[in-house]
Amino acid sequence: MTATASFPALGSTAVVVTAADVLPEARAAVERAVAAIDRACSRFREDSELTALNRRAGRPTRVSPLLLHALQVAVRAAVLTDGDVDPTLGAALVALGYDRDFSMGLDRPGAGGPGGPPRLRAVPGWRAIEIDAATSAVGIGRGVRLDLGATAKALAADRAAGAASAATGAGVLVALGGDIATAGPAPDGGWRVRVTDDHRAGLDAPGQWITIREGGLATSSTTVRRWRHGDEELHHLLDPRSARPAAGPWRTVSAAAATCVDANIATTAALVRGERAAGWLTELQLPSRLVSTDGRALHLGGWPSEGEELASMPAPAGALT
Repeated sequence: MTATASFPALGSTAVVVTAADVLPEARAAVERAVAAIDRACSRFREDSELTALNRRAGRPTRVSPLLLHALQVAVRAAVLTDGDVDPTLGAALVALGYDRDFSMGLDRPGAGGPGGPPRLRAVPGWRAIEIDAATSAVGIGRGVRLDLGATAKALAADRAAGAASAATGAGVLVALGGDIATAGPAPDGGWRVRVTDDHRAGLDAPGQWITIREGGLATSSTTVRRWRHGDEELHHLLDPRSARPAAGPWRTVSAAAATCVDANIATTAALVRGERAAGWLTELQLPSRLVSTDGRALHLGGWPSEGEELASMPAPAGALT
């Protein structure tokens, strides 16, 4: 029998599902893994490593193995998506008003900035990051402000699920908002997951029940993490080329992959790519669900049209490479 625990984490809610008799140990392992990512990668903590690195823009900085790995994951995402998922969006997000964590109330109506149109801030691009893995030194150009929001939460889910399974010997599912990772053996029938525009929505919200057996699942949406800047409503998924919120035909994209990180890279890039997303995801052969701005769902790559069964995917044919 499985049991569930939840707690606030990374501006969202962490959910841990595993065998009831090992739930406390699994939760503790997840809390440690998530806390480590938060200390290393948060743009919203004054004491985080990432904040210190941003302050030292223009000068090489030694970083911890964890932040080094998180930066390598972020750069890989940029390379794989031709820059559609870019970790140098930090200054652009701040310029648009996303200057604090949503857990601090950014999504209140009227929050996010003074009147008048938001000022634009050009995105430097991921090539402004220099990583020397041999010395753990990282350099970013002057004025560059990194934001790892596109990959760090998914990385936290992958690491937390792996740590909890290793600590308990049991199968574990970890959900951090729309980012879901599994490790170890799945329960009979698989892990049952509700896919909606917003992970905070109730079970009666429009969406779909599916079952996964391994790997990761991610959902990215323009309907959450929204705020107002003057008279304009904005969201956090920016197109690096325009430094503006992505404005394609899709409001939500979900995808399954071998890891939560790869699934999240795919969903984030798909929202940025807009009209080109369906063809790209089809080429990758990643099971995907795209919901248009008017609520119509498009299922690709083996994502079930109805019902709850998403085939077991030890290594999806379309794993990002």
